[in-house]
Amino acid sequence: MINSFTAIDFETATRHHICSVGIVTVENGEIIDEFHALIKPPNNEYNWHNIQVHGITEKDTLNVPLFSEIFPEIKKRIYGKTVVAHNESFDRSVLSKTMQDYNIAYSELNISTKWECTLKIYRAKGYNPARLNSCCEIHNIELKHHEALSDARACAKLFLIAQENK
Repeated sequence: MINSFTAIDFETATRHHICSVGIVTVENGEIIDEFHALIKPPNNEYNWHNIQVHGITEKDTLNVPLFSEIFPEIKKRIYGKTVVAHNESFDRSVLSKTMQDYNIAYSELNISTKWECTLKIYRAKGYNPARLNSCCEIHNIELKHHEALSDARACAKLFLIAQENK
């Protein structure tokens, strides 16, 4: 059973360009730390569809740090940890591609190339749909969907429930 891990969620402005990150650290089955930051995407550009999803706009990130300035905080929280995300292939890809944009090697994080994925876990349990908001509704987990910290916290709670029911 994995009861110490870090759950992470990214919101994007365009393609893989991050505009928000939420990270929740769990030790021995308890949330011990939460971190959230807005991140200025390249040229502070947004796709209108992404804004419709998460509500973050150019105004929100006009005067916030770039990814390279936030990366040390991200690294501190996920270095060497088991990382969990609700759609791990999306979040892992977003992080990896953004790190490439800033010439930061993924290997600096000392984490697995595949993360734990609550979407896959709950699909395998027969949840249909297995979207984050659907799983949270079933398990009475509070969620402000597409708010990075809320999504990461919900993912952490879902992962703990799945670990308890193994």
